[in-house]
Amino acid sequence: MKLLEGIQVLDLTNVLSGPFATLHLALLGAEVIKVEPPGSGDLARVLGNVPKLNAARMGTSFLAQNSNKKSLTLNLKHPEARLIFKQLAQGADVVVENFRPGVMKRLGLDYEVLRGINPRLVYCAISGFGQSGPDALKPAYDQIIQGLSGIMAINGDERLNPLRCGFPVCDTVGGLNAAFAILAALYHRERTGEGQSIDVALLDSIMPLMGWVAANLLIGHQQPVLMGNDNFTAAPSGTFATRNGHINIAANKQEQWEALADVVELPELKTDPRFRERDMRKKNRKDLTPLLEAKLKENDTEHWVEVLNEKDVPSGAILSLEQALDQEQVRHRNTLQRIHAEGIGDLQLFSLTAQFEKTPAGIDAPPPRLSEHTGQILKRLGYSEEKIEELRRDQAI
Repeated sequence: MKLLEGIQVLDLTNVLSGPFATLHLALLGAEVIKVEPPGSGDLARVLGNVPKLNAARMGTSFLAQNSNKKSLTLNLKHPEARLIFKQLAQGADVVVENFRPGVMKRLGLDYEVLRGINPRLVYCAISGFGQSGPDALKPAYDQIIQGLSGIMAINGDERLNPLRCGFPVCDTVGGLNAAFAILAALYHRERTGEGQSIDVALLDSIMPLMGWVAANLLIGHQQPVLMGNDNFTAAPSGTFATRNGHINIAANKQEQWEALADVVELPELKTDPRFRERDMRKKNRKDLTPLLEAKLKENDTEHWVEVLNEKDVPSGAILSLEQALDQEQVRHRNTLQRIHAEGIGDLQLFSLTAQFEKTPAGIDAPPPRLSEHTGQILKRLGYSEEKIEELRRDQAI
């Protein structure tokens, strides 16, 4: 049995934050019905670096986030399409949307309406800034939120700042936050029978990830210091040059620092007053790093990773994305799962990364073609072939 078997989710979301949330529900076994506008579908269907897939509305960005889902096309501006959605909502457990605040109300499908149809419904709205407040109606993309959250201000170093994260971290974390909140609301419903609305903002979602940095400012009154690849909590802890590239070393504990000094054959540094204690090493890291790198450049990254880890000094190579996706540990964990998609071929997609002992989860079906399940879902609601064809002619579906 899947963890969320029997849970039905109506997914009105688009692009990344919402689809990432519902992806996790789908991987856990929920039936996720992706409600898309006819003809165009989710914008992510045309986003990616393979023009042929974009033309088929199966862009790589869409493929990445939509395994295990079903696609139903509804023109929610059409009264019959709205009626179909309300019929679905009667039996659904969850509705997820990531429109700007007010859009669902204008469609006559907001939480107040839907809970009148189904009081057990969990309704999750994801937006850039939340459903209320002075910025609620402002447009929000991931990079806008990165800038407003403070993330770009603390990334990089004195040569390159501000600096965005290299992937849409705010959208992604917002999606995870929404999935977590939906599961919590479903648990509450199990105990009380009550549904409820959930308001998830991307800005709210990302800021707690900077908890340590924010605590230093809010409690310790210390402004963030731009440190590039160095770790502000310890030294030596960061990225260092080797003979053939770079290595990450995290000698965060005193015993790790001392083991590192021995491994690189600089035992005298352990008693050097500039480096003997943790706080002094942090203060003098610009003196320490060149001394360590002079030794590290005598051998390759692979050598140092092996000998340092043997001495319990955490270290690792800095891999390209291609190398990272193909490393043995990732294969062992089945982080990527292979699934066949008709007309495309075999795809490697990220599966659920939490491994459950009793209720394993993963990819059972490839991302759906646009409107692939419209007929199937409408027949389940009692619509005849003739009525479905009429709805198509009327551009309701």
